[in-house]
Amino acid sequence: MLGGLWDILGGEINARPDLLPNITLGYQIYDTCTVLRRAAEGTMWMLSGGSESIPNYRCYGPSRLAGIIGDSGSTRSILMYSQFVHVIFSLKVSYFSTSPFLSNRNLFPSFFRTIPSDEFQSRGLAQLVKYFGWSWVGLLATDNDYGQIGIQVVKQEIIMSGACVAFAENILTSLLNRNAPHIVQVINKSTVNVVVVLSSDSDFMPVVEELLKQNVTGKIWVASESWSTSALLSKDRFKKILVGTIGFAIHGGQMPGFREYLSSLHPSKHLNNPFAKEFWEQIFSCKWNEEEANATNQRCTGRESLESFIKKADFRITFNVYTCVYTLAWALQSLLQCKPGEGPFQHGGCANISSFQPWQASHKQYPALFPIRGLHLILLADVTVNLLCCMLMGSLLLINQFYFTQVPYSRCNPSCPSGFQKVTIPGKPFCCYECNLCPQGEISNQTDAVECDQCSWDMWPNEVQDRCLPRTIEFLSYTDPMGVSLATIAIISSTIPICIMLVFFCHRTTPIVKANNWSLSCLLLVSLSFCFLCALVFIGYPRPEMCLLRQVGFGMVFSLSISCVLAKTIIVVIAFKATKPGTRLRKWSGIKVSYSVMGFCVLIQLCVCVTWLSFSPPFPELDIRSQSGVIIIICNENSPTAFWCMVGYLGLLAALSFIVAFLARRLPDSFNEAKFITFSMLAFLSVWVSFVPAYLSARGKNTVAMEIFAIISSSWAVVICIFFPKCFIILFRPNMNSREQLMKKDKRSQRGSRWIRSVHARAAPIDRSAQALQNIRT
Repeated sequence: MLGGLWDILGGEINARPDLLPNITLGYQIYDTCTVLRRAAEGTMWMLSGGSESIPNYRCYGPSRLAGIIGDSGSTRSILMYSQFVHVIFSLKVSYFSTSPFLSNRNLFPSFFRTIPSDEFQSRGLAQLVKYFGWSWVGLLATDNDYGQIGIQVVKQEIIMSGACVAFAENILTSLLNRNAPHIVQVINKSTVNVVVVLSSDSDFMPVVEELLKQNVTGKIWVASESWSTSALLSKDRFKKILVGTIGFAIHGGQMPGFREYLSSLHPSKHLNNPFAKEFWEQIFSCKWNEEEANATNQRCTGRESLESFIKKADFRITFNVYTCVYTLAWALQSLLQCKPGEGPFQHGGCANISSFQPWQASHKQYPALFPIRGLHLILLADVTVNLLCCMLMGSLLLINQFYFTQVPYSRCNPSCPSGFQKVTIPGKPFCCYECNLCPQGEISNQTDAVECDQCSWDMWPNEVQDRCLPRTIEFLSYTDPMGVSLATIAIISSTIPICIMLVFFCHRTTPIVKANNWSLSCLLLVSLSFCFLCALVFIGYPRPEMCLLRQVGFGMVFSLSISCVLAKTIIVVIAFKATKPGTRLRKWSGIKVSYSVMGFCVLIQLCVCVTWLSFSPPFPELDIRSQSGVIIIICNENSPTAFWCMVGYLGLLAALSFIVAFLARRLPDSFNEAKFITFSMLAFLSVWVSFVPAYLSARGKNTVAMEIFAIISSSWAVVICIFFPKCFIILFRPNMNSREQLMKKDKRSQRGSRWIRSVHARAAPIDRSAQALQNIRT
């Protein structure tokens, strides 16, 4: 086939008047058979004049050897150039030697090629891996210059792009089977779905055979230009192994008259062309020699047709040879067109076309005469994809269009979905990772996120943690069902003490009302009404002024009410003690003592509250930590110590009232409030003791609701235990609201009374009761 190409090119170039006029371009062909020894022999054969291979002998004959085109392999080209060529003739142009080593102008000053260096292709392969998002790939390369230099560049570029190499295996060309079983075993054990192969088709063939033998399918093969368009690997039996293989192919083009020449090619018409028979045998897998044909049962008949072959054949390498010939021709044309005085050499000199020196033909004057063709990205099995990869002058991978319906997948781990982040696994490559859910309050809105992003303070992740949503604002408002219910209960409850006071006022002349210290009772009822109403301050948006008023108002009104209860209890005890003959307690049973006790107790609470507001006042706060996805607007007490001192003081007052009332519980029952105060303070303390753990465990608006509930419950405890029994007698048992009934002694209390020692002593408690009643009234 190449012989025919040379025939066509020789006639085409020699017939052109604009290219080497009056100069005939000839050629000699030598087949190296991809063997280093034959490459060396062929070089010496051409340099010796074409008759024998004689070292250190040069015979030009009637015409000068202008250059050599070849070899196809980088290793053979390096051998040919470094051993012989650079000292004898000017140019060497290769159509398939891709080693980056040959780009060294110091070592190979007159070497050129019409195919990109492996360095460009290797970078392109790495960029292809990056483009498809393949982060977990395997590498295969032959153990020669082509494979080893290429695999180093590919591996480096893949790692720099953020991907990982699962394995890098060498195809051993010294072994007949190319260590195929070991390579296939490595591929089977690995989880990679994409394998990059830098090899020739002949070296990769044993590996493909082993893959077929072990039925290894489903892999995506990324091919270098050496085998991407191989007819050897495009056979139908390899289709299930290699179909869909993607790779680079060298640039192709039209060669005028070449297909017509192949159509007319027949060994009988080219008896003097030794390549014609060899070409025929290779295409049709037959033998002209009878002995060889009998051994293989395949004899060439000469009636085989080339039409199907020509339609399917890929002439990219042939076109590269075509380009090489024209490269040499135009280089010689440049020498021919040089004008004395305008040349590139000393004093504007020119080279003689018939006796030029090697350095003259490779002068920097002619860089454009040796173009680097681009590479096309293709799919194996005659399917060309509409994707163009141009690496002219070393530019990056340029992708125009691609029509994959689904990108093949190759990762060490499945992609981490939105809402997760990648976490590296110790001891494994960084491409192998675990997918962990983003921490609370953080999101990731893309796959394979390296880290999660924090939502802004006023936003919160949704359930799948892939986007931030506005936080719900929460506080106990008047539009909230719980807030409405508590506010309604507080308002209705606040009217009960006022109603009781009206009942007392209407029956102010009755003995029960007179016996209960009218002024203290009214003050206690008013304070209890305010206790109910102070719950309303806790409902609504926590403004700064409301935060200042909430706890302080609650502490002050409750101090007033408990102080009234304590004063009532003390007055009852003093009144009874003052009835003893000769006692000095009578002067302490007046109203001034009760007001003094009450004022002193309230003053202490006032000092606590003023100190709190002066040094560490409460303030509104936005709490975003207590409850996920919610902004809780609360009043921060600022000083928990001050808050608990205020509440603790209320507990202390209630405890004192309880103790005093408990000690006075055995006074005559008819008018004694001590028992009722004892029960009220017991209920009051029970409510607030239960409040402490509930308050500390509640969150958000429930904290405020718990405090409001404690305020209302404890207030009701005092109202019910102290005032409801008296109201019941006044409204429903008026016959008991008389002086005689009031002075009557309860038999049950009589049994345990220390005062009754004898019959004579029975009248004494009645007289003392009357006196105590008079003391309470005054």
